[in-house]
Amino acid sequence: MASTGANHKDLENHHSDDLVRLCNPNVAQMKEDVLYHFSLSTSTHDFQAMFGDVKFVCVGGSPSRMQTFIRYLASELGLDQPGEEYPNICEGTDRYAMFKVGPVLSVSHGMGIPSIAIMLHELIKLLYHARCTDVTIIRIGTSGGIGLAPGSVVITQQAVDAAFRPEFEQMVLGKRVVRSTDLDEQLVVELLQCSKDLNEFPTIVGNTMCTLDFYEGQGRLDGALCSYTEKDKQDYLQAAYAAGIRNIEMESSVFAAMCSACGLRAAVVCVTLLDRLKGDQISSPHEVLIEYQQRPQRLVGYFIKKHLGVA
Repeated sequence: MASTGANHKDLENHHSDDLVRLCNPNVAQMKEDVLYHFSLSTSTHDFQAMFGDVKFVCVGGSPSRMQTFIRYLASELGLDQPGEEYPNICEGTDRYAMFKVGPVLSVSHGMGIPSIAIMLHELIKLLYHARCTDVTIIRIGTSGGIGLAPGSVVITQQAVDAAFRPEFEQMVLGKRVVRSTDLDEQLVVELLQCSKDLNEFPTIVGNTMCTLDFYEGQGRLDGALCSYTEKDKQDYLQAAYAAGIRNIEMESSVFAAMCSACGLRAAVVCVTLLDRLKGDQISSPHEVLIEYQQRPQRLVGYFIKKHLGVA
């Protein structure tokens, strides 16, 4: 009985420490864990020394955007030094890029569910091996808006699929597995308050639709294939708007599902580059799009500064 009590206490301590957990008992039995797409391994890298202090992880599509973000954050946190570079920790591969400053990790994930899912498997294992605690992970990116002016920032309330269902479906060993796409409600509230504090750009809370494709999957009329009419598209997007959906992208559902399953406090913050009710192609000037893309970075940067007592 004493042994049982000790085990229960260990479990309580593990929970109270808020360590990153995995939903895979096999990993703990492995002598070496090779994070192939990061070009990192537990036998060649000291994960605790490299990443043990990480409290915030920000992920986004492109390597250049995530490098720009870490440079911006270093300046905002007062951690930058003249001429200092922020090397790509995953320089051994061209699949993903990873940068770090202080307790913040910035990682690229590519485009679409398969790409971000692979990255998340290895990222969550990295945080687990590093014994990180109290980690908040936020996806910052771009999206197509529904009924919103370009440049609006959407904090995701619920990630939904193309049928407006709050779930992520995957085939595992030939069987349909469905996982919830819940995100942290308190984190949504905190991020919205940060936007109010900044008062720099329009920000709303809404549902985000995650699709498997940029063209037909999002009802665009300008792809190589199209089997529907403008009216069909408008009816679909209006139905999405009625379901509380305010933007469309290609990563939020699996991001929410995997983070939720592993107990990670997670959020999605995306800027809209166009209103899909008014068109399919992004036509804003390049310099305008660059400024739009910086808006989620500024919001999340302020959130991190506030939590670290720098804001």
